[in-house]
Amino acid sequence: MRRLGLAAGSLAVASAGLVAVGMSLRLQVGGSDHVMSGNDVVGVVYPALGLVLALRQPRLPVAWLMLAGGFATATLGLSQAFWERSRVAGDLPTASLLGDYNVLMGALAIVSVHLLLPLLFPDGRLPARRWRPVAAFAVGTVLFLAFLQVVRPAVPGSPAGPNPFEIAALAPVRDWAGGLDLDWYLIAEGLCLLSLVDRFRTADATVRRQIGWLLYTVAVDWAVQTWMPHSVPALLTTAAVPAAIVIAVTRYRLYGIDTLVSRTLIAAGLLGAVGAVYFVVSTLGVVAVGIGQFAGLAAALFAGVAFQPLRRALRRLADLLFYGHSGDGSHLTQRLTMEVHSTEPASALAAVVATARESLTVSGVAVEVTGGRPRRVAVGLVGPSPREVPLVWHGARVGRMLIGRPGQRRFPLAHDERMIAVLTPFVADVAHAANMAADLQRSRERILTAREEERRRLRRDLHDGLGQALGDMAMSVTMARKVLHDSPESAERLLVRLRAGMDRVTQEIRELVYGLRPPALDDLGLAGAVRLLAEPDASLTVEGELDVLPAAVEVAVYRITQEALTNARRHANASSIVVTLSRSAGELRLRVRDDGAGLPAEFRAGVGLASMRERAAELGGTCAITAEPEGGTLVEVSFPMTADEASDQRTISTKSYNLPLHEMSHHRAP
Repeated sequence: MRRLGLAAGSLAVASAGLVAVGMSLRLQVGGSDHVMSGNDVVGVVYPALGLVLALRQPRLPVAWLMLAGGFATATLGLSQAFWERSRVAGDLPTASLLGDYNVLMGALAIVSVHLLLPLLFPDGRLPARRWRPVAAFAVGTVLFLAFLQVVRPAVPGSPAGPNPFEIAALAPVRDWAGGLDLDWYLIAEGLCLLSLVDRFRTADATVRRQIGWLLYTVAVDWAVQTWMPHSVPALLTTAAVPAAIVIAVTRYRLYGIDTLVSRTLIAAGLLGAVGAVYFVVSTLGVVAVGIGQFAGLAAALFAGVAFQPLRRALRRLADLLFYGHSGDGSHLTQRLTMEVHSTEPASALAAVVATARESLTVSGVAVEVTGGRPRRVAVGLVGPSPREVPLVWHGARVGRMLIGRPGQRRFPLAHDERMIAVLTPFVADVAHAANMAADLQRSRERILTAREEERRRLRRDLHDGLGQALGDMAMSVTMARKVLHDSPESAERLLVRLRAGMDRVTQEIRELVYGLRPPALDDLGLAGAVRLLAEPDASLTVEGELDVLPAAVEVAVYRITQEALTNARRHANASSIVVTLSRSAGELRLRVRDDGAGLPAEFRAGVGLASMRERAAELGGTCAITAEPEGGTLVEVSFPMTADEASDQRTISTKSYNLPLHEMSHHRAP
């Protein structure tokens, strides 16, 4: 490795020295119009930057191609100076030999820099096996043309004299190649540049940026060399090509090419479109007199109308070139949609967070959901100072997304902002879904807890109350049988006590049954039970059929009505209360309106009002409690219904409660 570094350093130093000597000799001769040429820039910059690459990656072919091509070009400057000196001195044979040397060194420089370097860039391997014939053709063509130039026949009577390398048999071949009128050097270079396009098409995002740096600077250099040859900008763009190679290979600020290409493509596309419109209108003005004067106006109108659509289209094209589908917002939208629809909210949130991290290439992404389960989902490490993006769903904040520091850059900052704008609505939707799922789970847990608590209460009441009472009654019956013949008076007292115990057991059973479901619902129906609650100071209006309703809806309407009437009587001091029950095709509505004191200025729902809302929400309904403008309070409850919902449940419920305990139906609910 050390020897390779020493050899690379020697080539770089020798190249710079050769360029300096060549420039000095040309200044002395005065045969050149320019102090520094493009070959001098190549002879200095290519070896110097090739040395940088060779020191970092000694076995990288690209580095040695830059060193070899730069060294060959550096010798051209010196040989060109000697060639000019020989011509000035009249030594034409020496000038002819130096010209042959220039041809050979120029061919070596072209093969190294213009042919092999694009073919092997950036990793030192061909894009595919199919490019081997192309490489052989391009390199062979350039070397063969240089060889034909060296072995050319001498021109009779030329002051340079005969050519010592002449091969007369190849003269027809040379004449044939020249007669085709083809720029063989341009064809060879074009084929090698096409290998970069092929590699770009199949490469990943990182390699695309590496190729983008080289193609971008080559395109700029070609444009400048065409329009301003032998100028200072031309020298700068010549030096920019090897600088782009070093940036691409070392991946230093590699993502910057995205912004350069995107802005250049957008600017060139917009200018080209406006120029095309101006040209077309101007051309039409030649055919139809009077139209040409509107060319500027037409171009301006086109620029104003098509600026934003064309700009967005060109930006999407640049994103597609470098990022493929990874930079396509519509592709990301489809991917997120699939992730959201394929799993439940908690898993979808984790998948969306993973997609967000992959799209932004950051150290980590975390989403914190307000009240959700899980409350936080993270992929990677967001670090101590992450970027915070609020998650808002229909105006309500449902959480926040934390974005860690950028990792190894794949995209420019502008691309990240666009991807964040695409990601945020989806993450907000999933966060809201996770929040709703958590609310549903908590509701299920509350229902399960309430059910188990009710079972515990029933077990305790049956065991401690009803069980003990029945045990005492059994003992009383046994004792009464024993003393019935010997002491009828004692038996009578035992039977009286047994009767009292039976009354207590009956009352306990009533309380248990009423705690499960008000008996009035089974005996009188929902309308009759509510009318019993409303008497004597409230009126009831019934609209629609209320005979067939789900048992849960009946209990909820009964309890909500009971709570609303209690509030109106005890707290609002209402003198008039109107209860309305209405059943339509898809809805059951309950309205309780009073003319009492109404809601206080600083209203806070208590336990009773909260239970009313919870009972409605458990069945998918709504409960609204509002103050009336003319005074009083209005309770409006709505339940979604179908035409024949839960008719079987209604029948079974009636049989279960009404048949064995029909004698308790006359008791009024408290």
